[in-house]
Amino acid sequence: MKKLIIAAVLLLTVSVTYAQLNFGIKAGYNSSLTFSNIGSVANGTYNLNSVQNELWNDFHAGLFARIYLGKTIYLEPELLYNIQKKNYNLTFQDVTNNNASVTLNKVANINAVDVPILLGAKLLDLKILNLRAFAGPDIKFNAGSTLNFQNTTGTFDVNKLQSDFKAATVGLQVGAGVDVLMFALDVHYNLIPNIYETKLSNITLNNLPSSTFVISLGWKIF
Repeated sequence: MKKLIIAAVLLLTVSVTYAQLNFGIKAGYNSSLTFSNIGSVANGTYNLNSVQNELWNDFHAGLFARIYLGKTIYLEPELLYNIQKKNYNLTFQDVTNNNASVTLNKVANINAVDVPILLGAKLLDLKILNLRAFAGPDIKFNAGSTLNFQNTTGTFDVNKLQSDFKAATVGLQVGAGVDVLMFALDVHYNLIPNIYETKLSNITLNNLPSSTFVISLGWKIF
């Protein structure tokens, strides 16, 4: 994991030696609502409680470099730090105790580093404004996430739970953006496997939805 992060930093550093590039900082908002919710909204089974249970909001900030491979094609590596917190109740059947109903209060603090490497193209190139589309792989690294369970109802030993934070997972980003002078506004969808899950006797009880809609604002320093 450390080698990949170092490689991403080196890629950003080396890129500044090229003439046709931008280098800058960016920050933004991530929402865990996904395309899988659309069908539920259409048939009426997705409501406010569903939103509250599934919505994971987080903030990200970091660096990006845009290396132009031609007049309209570019490569954009990024190094972003994500923070996320969720506190909610997890209800399940205790398969180790006659399927007794158990409700736990779950507090997850997720810290992750994202390293997307995006290939983009300008769709509209004007003097002070351009419109872009992009796609590429995204590597998400666990960077010290923590989890805490508290028994809310029933009698249950939380030590029975097996919680697993993956060291890293790989996904895909697709999206579009607009540049106005030195500012870059991007909206994209991050399709990436879950980085965390909770199991009881090898039965998955809960996981963290890692796929997100992302809105970010960047400032091209040069």
